[in-house]
Amino acid sequence: TCALPICLNRALEERVTALYRQGRIVGGVYTSHGMEAISVGYASAMERDDVVAPYHRDMGAFLVRGITPGEVVAQYLGKKTGPTKGKDGNVHMGDLKRGIFAFVSHLADNLPVATGAALAFKLRGERRVVVTNTGDGGTSRGDFHEALNFASVRKLPVVFFCNNNQYAYSTPLHLQMAIENVADRAKAYAIPSEIVDGNDVAAVYLAAKRAIKRARDGEGPTFIECKTMRMHGHSEHDSAKYVPR
Repeated sequence: TCALPICLNRALEERVTALYRQGRIVGGVYTSHGMEAISVGYASAMERDDVVAPYHRDMGAFLVRGITPGEVVAQYLGKKTGPTKGKDGNVHMGDLKRGIFAFVSHLADNLPVATGAALAFKLRGERRVVVTNTGDGGTSRGDFHEALNFASVRKLPVVFFCNNNQYAYSTPLHLQMAIENVADRAKAYAIPSEIVDGNDVAAVYLAAKRAIKRARDGEGPTFIECKTMRMHGHSEHDSAKYVPR
């Protein structure tokens, strides 16, 4: 069930990249090229009433949750048929009717948003779960730590994903943190964690299912690190010459 969204994800972002190189897209293009299994895997594990707070490598989550390729292309072209109706020409799109919070540029800003939604679900007694994602660089920001701490203390129904593609823009992992695994950061907040192959959609899906069930049963948050790599630069204007061949 996950193969089709992955293929669609890749084909769509390749088309968007082509439009960018033709000069038809103004602004940046950020793709999940090579990392599609992460967002497709976790989004496929969610239920209809759950909510996702994605980031810019999560095109698969948009597609699985019901945003169409036509809407995505319209969004990038700044057309009124896109989710933001031409007010933004990038992946800063969402649709609350389809359970998607619009992504904010600053990585990890979406984690406190996800935590707030999870708090609302708990206060209302709803068996709904929030899933959110950021990159390895995002885990070095303060709002990442604030979100994890609050979610752990309140035992909120939120699942935190980390897309560890080894680089925060051009900064390699070993210059970001002194620990081997990003998942080790969750230990400080007594949050159980798991490390999976971010290129294995079945592994991501199964890890997400376990974490979502745990959250839905009132057992609190889980942190899942997906180890992967970027096959393109940070964005399509980035040649990524800093990455060893």
